[in-house]
Amino acid sequence: MKTFKLISLDVLEDQQEEIRPRNIPLLDGLIINREDDQNHWLLEAYLDKSYEVYFQTLKEENEVMIQGKITKESNQPATFMASVIDINKIGEHINVLFLGTLVDRKKGEIERTLKVLIEEGYQGDELLEQFKDRM
Repeated sequence: MKTFKLISLDVLEDQQEEIRPRNIPLLDGLIINREDDQNHWLLEAYLDKSYEVYFQTLKEENEVMIQGKITKESNQPATFMASVIDINKIGEHINVLFLGTLVDRKKGEIERTLKVLIEEGYQGDELLEQFKDRM
């Protein structure tokens, strides 16, 4: 396994038929390449407790798309299809654990694919399934 510092986190949200990043201010974070057969990555985000309800809602979804910058701000963000697997309270903060797979495409290709799917009328879980099929 390889461990890196997670320095930024965005949740990619569908807002009015457009995919927009929602920046989540990190207090700290780690990202671990598990180097397993499924190419899983584990992301840990240490956040202000005010984000607990937001991530509880995301935990109920099957998967979400997230982007994270690794090691330094000048790096391109890595995009993941991930699930929230746990949320832990730590005093006035929380940590959110994601398990995901790296999306091996450029941001523009991802946004174009999602835009086409939304224009075709897909929503919710159906949108997610169609996205996975096309990626």
